[in-house]
Amino acid sequence: MFSKSRINEPGPKTSPESDANRPSEPVAAAKPAYEFTTSAPKAKPPASILSADLTVVGNLKTTGDIQVEGTVEGDIRAHLLTVGESATIKGEIVADDIVVNGRVVGRVRGLKVRLTATARVEGDIIHKTIAIESGAHFEGSVQRQDDPISGGSGAGKAAPVAAK
Repeated sequence: MFSKSRINEPGPKTSPESDANRPSEPVAAAKPAYEFTTSAPKAKPPASILSADLTVVGNLKTTGDIQVEGTVEGDIRAHLLTVGESATIKGEIVADDIVVNGRVVGRVRGLKVRLTATARVEGDIIHKTIAIESGAHFEGSVQRQDDPISGGSGAGKAAPVAAK
């Protein structure tokens, strides 16, 4: 199937007899007409994980993802926030995407909020979309807004009209 003969290689065809009469020359590797450029795919950076034995007193702010397994006494702002089953957060959480598996005492503001069956939330939830699984414990009010992240009341609020 594969051989070292040069029969199938591109270039001028020569007969085996003429190759035998020619002095041997080193064969230079042909450069391909195109080259592949290897670049790593733009992968999403990994989430920052706060382990179960960690207690943070103070606010956390990132444009990335956070997974909390420990205790945070302060506000959290992130892109994606995952509250682990063993986690307790006492403060306001604001994120584009929030998944609560543990305990939150404070306001929750997010575009997409999900309370799993193990969630325990004591505080108001301001959201664009929400999902609450059976078994979740929730005490507070729920309010839908088109832009819950900004903190303004996006739902039902009229857009300002420019004066002429």
